[in-house]
Amino acid sequence: MRELFARFAAASLLATALPVDAIDSNIPPAGLPSASSYSATLLPEMDGVVSWRTLGEVEPVKHDGKVVPQFSSTILGLDGKSVRVQGFILPMDIGEKQKHFLISAVPPHCPFCLPAGPDAIVEVYTRKPIAYSMEPILVSGKFAVLASDPSGVLYRLTDAEPVELRRLQNSSR
Repeated sequence: MRELFARFAAASLLATALPVDAIDSNIPPAGLPSASSYSATLLPEMDGVVSWRTLGEVEPVKHDGKVVPQFSSTILGLDGKSVRVQGFILPMDIGEKQKHFLISAVPPHCPFCLPAGPDAIVEVYTRKPIAYSMEPILVSGKFAVLASDPSGVLYRLTDAEPVELRRLQNSSR
């Protein structure tokens, strides 16, 4: 995770920060929502797209003196399957096009911070570089559940390709 964080922080120096008026300082008494819950206000759930609420179905449990992720059966059922995920690009390299990046349930708010926990981030490797954007993107690829990845990443998407939102909406009709 340190290596991923370092690359994210270096690449994010080029990213534009959110305007100050985008920050909501009214914290409810029950506390802030999880990234996967909050993302539902930014990224409406769509048929054929794995929701961040689903990816949030993981709990840390103690096993043999270590804390390890315990995934729901829904998440485990996605392992090795072709899926679609929608989110915000967190670049891993400097440049307009990205081939290796993180996709997050929420937009980045600081160039030095990951905007969400490991359950709300997916590491993505694309077939071809795609243009960086501050807008949410939709990607399709082979999903992997990573129970013990040394970087701390829980999910990875490989052979990913961007999916046009229009194409997805037309195919669900």
